Amino acid sequence: MSHIHSLANPPADTPLLDDVQSVDRIFEHLDNGTTDLGDKVWREPVAHYHSQAHFDAEIALMRRLPMAFCPSAALPKKGSYIARTAALTPLLVVRGKDKKVRAFLNACRHRGMQVAGGSGCSAAFVCPYHAWTYDLEGQLKNIPGPEAFPDVENAESGLVEVEAMEKGGIVYVQQEGNLDPSMLKNHFDFFSDEQEMFRTTQREEDANWKLLTETTLEGYHIKSLHKESFFPFGLDNINLVETVGANSRIIFPFRRMEKLRDVAPGERHLNGSMTSLYHLFPNTSVSVLSKHTSLSIMEPVSPGRTRIVSYLVVNRQTPGHEISLEDANRDADFVTTTGLDEDIAAACAIQETVHGPANEHLTFGYFEKAIVNLHSHLAEYL
Repeated sequence: MSHIHSLANPPADTPLLDDVQSVDRIFEHLDNGTTDLGDKVWREPVAHYHSQAHFDAEIALMRRLPMAFCPSAALPKKGSYIARTAALTPLLVVRGKDKKVRAFLNACRHRGMQVAGGSGCSAAFVCPYHAWTYDLEGQLKNIPGPEAFPDVENAESGLVEVEAMEKGGIVYVQQEGNLDPSMLKNHFDFFSDEQEMFRTTQREEDANWKLLTETTLEGYHIKSLHKESFFPFGLDNINLVETVGANSRIIFPFRRMEKLRDVAPGERHLNGSMTSLYHLFPNTSVSVLSKHTSLSIMEPVSPGRTRIVSYLVVNRQTPGHEISLEDANRDADFVTTTGLDEDIAAACAIQETVHGPANEHLTFGYFEKAIVNLHSHLAEYL
C-alpha cells in the first residue's frame, strides 16, 4: 500500500508531488499570492443538469465503468456485505468464504425481490418473500417446496454476478461488461488493511450529482462561502491541483502549515496541515483529513436529486501519532456540521436556477482546473 497520509511516497506511475515538493509549491503560492491554474475555460450547458436524456446517458456510462462502491474496510470479514443502489441498480456486494469480494444484482431469481438490505454479516442470503436461499458465492442452495419448480436448476439459478475488484483499499464494481484492471491504472491507493471504518452516512439532496461534485473540486469559494467555518483555518484560493487522466488531486492547505517554514525541507510532512481531496472519475471523492479519511459517492437518483453515500475510516496509525476513535469522530463532526452543509446548500440553490433563462451554461475558469478535467472527460466518454 502506498502511504497516502504521508505523501512523500505517492502512488507509483503517477505524477503527484511528494510532501517536500508540495510544501515548496504551497509556500511559493503563499509568497506570491498565486495558485495552481488550468489552461482553458469550460462552458457546461445548464441542460446537462436537468435533462432526463443526458441523465440517462450518464447512468448508462456509470454502468459501463468500474465505479467505487465502498472501502475494503467496510467488508472486514467473511460474510460481510453491503446492499445498496448504485447507478440506479440494486447491488449486493459481499466478502465470500475465500475472502474474495463479489458483486451481484440484488434480485432473487424467483420473483426479483431484493435478498438483502443495508449492511451486516451473514452466512447466507434468504429472500424475505419466499425464502429462496443463496450462499456467499451467490449460488442458489434451497427452494422451499422444490416440487413446484421442476424446471429450476439450482446450479443455473444463482444470483446474477457482475464484475468486482479491490484496488488500493477500495472495492470497485462494474455492472456491464468485463472489468479490465488497466482501467484502474490511474486510480490511487488509499487505505491499508489495519484501518477501521467507524461511520457510514447517507443523505439525499435536491441537486444534480455534478453540482455536488463540483463544490469539492476548487478552493476559489473558501472565503466567500465558508467565511466562518473553513476559512478561519484554511486559505482562500491557494491550492495545488494535479490531474491524472480523468482523476485529480486537490490540496487545500491550512494556515497552520506556516509552522513548516521552521522545519528542515527533508523533514517536512503535510499531515495535519492540509486536506487532500482525490476525485475518482466520475462521481467519487476521497478526502484525507487530519484524523480520518472519507470515501463519498454522489449516487444519481434523478437529474435533480442525489444520494450522498459516505464511508469514514480512521487514518492509519503511525508511531507517536496514534489516532483514537474519539479523535476521528471529532474530526468528522467538524467537517459534516460546517462546510459540508454549506457546499450542499450552494449546490441545491444552483439546481433551482439551471431550469431558468439566466444562463445557457455554467462557466468554469482557470481556478477550477479539476472541474474542467471532470467535464472534459465526461464529454469525451459520453
